[in-house]
Amino acid sequence: MGTKTISIKDEAYERLRKFKKEGESFTDLINRLTRKRSLLELPELVEKEEAKSLEKAIEESSEERKEARKREIEA
Repeated sequence: MGTKTISIKDEAYERLRKFKKEGESFTDLINRLTRKRSLLELPELVEKEEAKSLEKAIEESSEERKEARKREIEA
């Protein structure tokens, strides 16, 4: 497999560096960040408060859908 050299601004480099795990290369980091994701990985991708907010919104939406289905069945 070949290699490519890319130029990025210092700010972008620092942001990427913060996501890098110990012993992980930048190639591995970029591959990890750009692969298709599962919703099961969501907690790893967002801050805890943001994750809690998303979880609450998902639960509320799920409850609303359940209630709407019940109303449809009863109608």
